[in-house]
Amino acid sequence: MVAPGLDFETGNPRTTWNFIAAAVCLVTSLHDGMNLVAKEFVAAHNDEDGVLVLSKFTGAATELLDALIVNPYDIEGVGEAIHQALEMDLDERRKRMQRMRLQVMDHNIYR
Repeated sequence: MVAPGLDFETGNPRTTWNFIAAAVCLVTSLHDGMNLVAKEFVAAHNDEDGVLVLSKFTGAATELLDALIVNPYDIEGVGEAIHQALEMDLDERRKRMQRMRLQVMDHNIYR
């Protein structure tokens, strides 16, 4: 399935639709990993609305700076980030998602 606006494909259309339907994506890896999940969530949101909560231990945390970066060992901090994501106003969500989408588009395997 291709997400409009990005040259993005996933082997499972259901996964893409889950990303599109989600208002918040929580990626709390304890070590580097799950980078594609974070980037797929961003790529799927061509409506430029959604919030990524991302573990500081993922490699994507150094690229997707507009995600809410968390330490997954800090349970209260993760909870606060989820609350912040759910309460974030539309304008801020869109600005953050636009910048992350540009990052994903500009830094892919073809560039």
